[in-house]
Formats: sequence, C-alpha cells, structure tokens
Amino acid sequence: MAGVKETVWSIADPIAASLGLDLVEVEYVKEGKNNILRLIIDKAGGVGIEDCEAMSRASEKAIDTVDPIRDPYILEVSSPGLDRPLKTERDMLRHLGEEVEVKLYAPIDGRKAFEGLLTGVEPGTGTVRLDTPAGQMDFNRADIALMKRTIKFSDAGKGGRKK
Repeated sequence: MAGVKETVWSIADPIAASLGLDLVEVEYVKEGKNNILRLIIDKAGGVGIEDCEAMSRASEKAIDTVDPIRDPYILEVSSPGLDRPLKTERDMLRHLGEEVEVKLYAPIDGRKAFEGLLTGVEPGTGTVRLDTPAGQMDFNRADIALMKRTIKFSDAGKGGRKK
C-alpha cells in the first residue's frame, strides 16, 4: 500500500498546487468491503465543498490514467479535521502563529508533551520552534511523535447577554 500512496501523492500534489490547495495526506485503506483512496486537502482560510469537487474531478482522471490501484476503490477528497496531526513542513508553515501540542518520542527533562505557539519551522533543517510558558523551545522534527493544533473553545455566548 505504501507504493500506492507514494504514486498517488506524486500525481495529486501538483494537481492540488495548480488549484491553490495543499495536499496534506493520502490514505489508502480498507473500510468494510471497500477500498478507500482518501485525499486530504487544505488551504489558507479553509477548504470548501467546491475545492473538494475540483480536486476530485482533476485527480480522478489523472490517477485513472496511471492506474496504480488494481482493485476497485472509492475516491474521497476531504478537508482535514481541526485536531488532525500536522505532518509536513508545508502544513506546519501554514499554521505558524497558532497554538500547538507537541508529543515527543523521548522525554526532555522528564516531559514528553509540550504546548505553545508555533513560531518557527526551519525549512530543510528539521527544527521546529515553540514559544511555551517556560520560554522558547526548539525541537527536531525527527523527535516529534505528534504535532497538532490546540483547540480551545470560547465561553462567549454562555448564559445569554448581561443586562
């Protein structure tokens, strides 16, 4: 399945870029009786249904031309969830200035989890910088097991309006 994902990525990534989108993830999985090829796309300001439709139409033809999947499959194109992992350098760069949670493979000073503002991603070096309550911290991307946006809900609107 890894070969399928790599092949589909090489086909779909330039198509996404031509549509002003970023390809975030390619998944090829079996769900029940169906094989699902899932393309997850994103863009600044969020993805709309029209973006998913355009990506689906353009990539379906290109993938069928190369035909990397022998079995029947269902193509799905969707936007990422709010709390999905940030995996690629482009994905991290798109979320600069946002609160993130980082979980490491091995602890630093006895801790494996950190939260802070994502303030830097050094292209090519693998360094990720967070401003945490304890100060600025740099992490090597190879040491990061998981990075995702921190979702905080507002209390605005609770209890109605004050008079």
